[in-house]
Amino acid sequence: MDTSVVSHQIRPLKILPLGGLGEIGLNMLVMEYDDNILIIDAGSMFPEDHMFGIDIVIPDFSYLKDHKDKIKGIVLTHGHEDHIGALPYLLEEIPVPVYGTEFTLALVEEKLLELNLTDKVPFNVIKPRQVLNIPPFSIEFIRVCHSIIHGVGLAIRTPVGTILHSGDFKLDFNATENEQQIDLMRFYYHGEKGVLLLLSDSTNVEREGFSLNEQEVATKLEKIFRNCKGRIIISVFASNIQRVKHIINLANRLGRKVLLNGRSMVANVRIAQNLGIIERNNSWEIKINELKNYPDEKILMLTTGSQGEPMSALARMAYQAHSKIKIKPGDTVILSSKFIPGNESTINKIINNLFRQGAEVIYEKVEDIHASGHANREELKIMLSITKPKFFIPIHGEYRHLVKHIQLARELGLKKENTILAEDGDVIELTPESCKITGKAQAGRIFVDGKGVGDVCNLILKERKILSEDGIVIINIIIDSTTGELLVEPQIESHGFVHLDIQAGFSPDVKEIILNVINETSMFNNNNEEDILKDRIRREVRRHFKKTMGRLPIVFPIITKI
Repeated sequence: MDTSVVSHQIRPLKILPLGGLGEIGLNMLVMEYDDNILIIDAGSMFPEDHMFGIDIVIPDFSYLKDHKDKIKGIVLTHGHEDHIGALPYLLEEIPVPVYGTEFTLALVEEKLLELNLTDKVPFNVIKPRQVLNIPPFSIEFIRVCHSIIHGVGLAIRTPVGTILHSGDFKLDFNATENEQQIDLMRFYYHGEKGVLLLLSDSTNVEREGFSLNEQEVATKLEKIFRNCKGRIIISVFASNIQRVKHIINLANRLGRKVLLNGRSMVANVRIAQNLGIIERNNSWEIKINELKNYPDEKILMLTTGSQGEPMSALARMAYQAHSKIKIKPGDTVILSSKFIPGNESTINKIINNLFRQGAEVIYEKVEDIHASGHANREELKIMLSITKPKFFIPIHGEYRHLVKHIQLARELGLKKENTILAEDGDVIELTPESCKITGKAQAGRIFVDGKGVGDVCNLILKERKILSEDGIVIINIIIDSTTGELLVEPQIESHGFVHLDIQAGFSPDVKEIILNVINETSMFNNNNEEDILKDRIRREVRRHFKKTMGRLPIVFPIITKI
C-alpha cells in the first residue's frame, strides 16, 4: 500500500447544525476541518406557548464549549435576532472574533454594550464581494436581498470544495437601492465554477410563485396614508430599516411629523443615521412631549410591538398602559409585519383591544402591507438552478419545510442520494465525492429566564404548566427534632387551586391523610428519611385530590424541625 498517497488524501469536512433545522429561528451552523471551527450565525427564537416565563431560547453550546480552542471566528449573515440573538451568551463564554457587514455588527455592538463585552471581542467589518481568510476557509460575502439591510450569503472555499450558504434571501427585481439588490451574478459565477454543496433558506418553500416585493408594499402604504384623516400609528420590525426609511420619507412628503416610539426603534434609527443610511436632518422628527403641538392629521408614530411583545409600545397602547399615548377614535393603526408562528394569539388580542378603543386597524390578513424577506418556490428554484450544486442541504425551516425543499431540489434533477435531510445535532461529513450524516452531537434548546441561562429545564416548565392550570397546595409540618413527634396539626394552604371556602372544606380529609402517613413512616434522624416522608405525603395527597376533585396540583410539603 502506498502510504504517501494516503497521507495526502483529503479528509472529510464536518458540518454540524446546532439550530435552525426543524424550527423557525435559532439559526446556527458549525463547520469543522481538522483543528479549525468556523461558526455561521448564533440566533435565538421566541419562546413557545408552553415555555412559561421564558424570555428567549438559544442553542445548546455544549459542543462548542468542548471544542472552544478550535474556534477561529463567527461569521454573521445578517442582523435579525434569529441569527444574532444568542451571540452575547456565546461570546460571554467564548470571546472569539466576529465578522459581518457594517449594519449587522452595529446591531451586535448595541447588544454587547449591556454586558460590557465590546472591548473583549474583535469586530471585523466585511463588505460584499470581499473575501475573508480564516484558514483553511476562504469566505466571500455575497450581497442578498432580505427584510434587513446588509444581509449576505456566503461562498466558502474549503479543502473539499466550495460551499454556498444562501443566508436569508429573496429575489426582489424591483429593488432600487443598491444595498437591497441581490448579487445574483456572484451566485451564478460560483455555480459555473462548481459548487460542491448548497445550504439554502427553506422558510417560504410552501408559497408558490414569487414573493411580494418591497415596492408593492410601499405603494400600498402610500395609498393608506393618503386616506387617513387622523393620527397614523404604524408598527414595523425595528430592524427593517429600508421600510422604516421609506415610511419616514413618505411621512415627510405628506407633511406628517414622525415620533419614534420604542427603545429598539430609536436605537436602530440612530445606528442607521450614524452609518449614513437614514438622513441626519431631523426636521421630520418630534419628541413624545411635542405631540400636543400638532393636529392629529400631521402625526405619524413609528413604533415597536408588531409581535405583541408584552412591554412593547404598541402593547402598552392597546391595553391603555402607556403613560403618554392613548388610542382614540380616528386613529389608524397599521401592523406592517407578518404574524410569526406562536405569536398569533397575542397579536390578535392587541388588534381586538385597539378596535375596542375606536381605532381602525390594518394588518397583513386584510391588506398587502408586508413583504416577506424569504424566497418563494420560484425563487428557490432559481437559486438551485444557477448554483447547480452537487449536494444539497435545506436549512432555516421547520421539518416540513426541509422535506418540501428536498422535494423541490429533486424535481430539478438532483439525485436522491445527493440531497440530505438533516436536523439539529446531525454530524454531516462532506468530501468531494460524498455527503452523509455519520453521527450525532449534543444539540438542543437552552432557556433564558431573566438572568438565568440554562437553569430552567423541561421539568421546571412542566411544573410551571401545572401551576398555571392546577395550582399549588403547601403543607406545613412542625416536628420535634429530638423525638420526631408532631408538635401541631399540619397547616394547609392553596394558591391557584381552590377558593378559600372550599379549601377549609377539604382540609380535615387532607390532614387525616398526612397524619396517617406520618404514623406509618418511621421517625427520622436524617435527611434521607425526611425526603421519604415528603415524597409519601406528596403522592398520597395528590392521589386524594385526583380521586375527589379530578385535579393534580403541585403538593409542596415543608417540614420544620424544632
